[in-house]
Amino acid sequence: MAARSSELDHLAPRVVRKPPRFTGDPAPDYSLRRQLAVIAPNLGDAVRYAGGWLFDLVAAGWDGAVITDEPADPRPARILGARTYDLQAMLSAPPADRRMHAIMVDANLDRRDPRVREIAQQVRCADLTELMLCGDDWPDSLDGGADPVRYRPSRAARAFKAHALAAAAVPAGTSADFEVFRRSRLSPLPVVPITSS
Repeated sequence: MAARSSELDHLAPRVVRKPPRFTGDPAPDYSLRRQLAVIAPNLGDAVRYAGGWLFDLVAAGWDGAVITDEPADPRPARILGARTYDLQAMLSAPPADRRMHAIMVDANLDRRDPRVREIAQQVRCADLTELMLCGDDWPDSLDGGADPVRYRPSRAARAFKAHALAAAAVPAGTSADFEVFRRSRLSPLPVVPITSS
């Protein structure tokens, strides 16, 4: 006997409708996914230093963004599952109420731009936000305040990263099996003693 459609309704995908978008107003973000951003001078550096890490987290359900100082073709970031944003527009805009859970900043950009350094400093002071620095030129101020990390991307991440590097016109052979960066130590949550009354 064939099942009636009402018996199978619970198996059908449900359509979730978002409120209508009004012109001129920015669309609110209804995402509950964890947020991560890679801030780099250009898209090639972002992919080279953090492409595997970015892909693995996006594949795990995170919402990824690549914020660059130089405008470029967004294809390499899209290959990794992330969106691209302009750094200068972001720095000149009023602060958004969007919470980042992990931010990776290029060390050269951190050293060169005081506004990026200020963002990194604010992130280091925020609870439960992880700050990482990537690149070749580590700031001297982080010697004791950041732990070195050697991240091995998944096999899929290495494959997608290779395609993203090709799309960004980064020469072959500049990518290693491991991505090396420094992770800032998270500030511990305050401990409140429990007293009996």
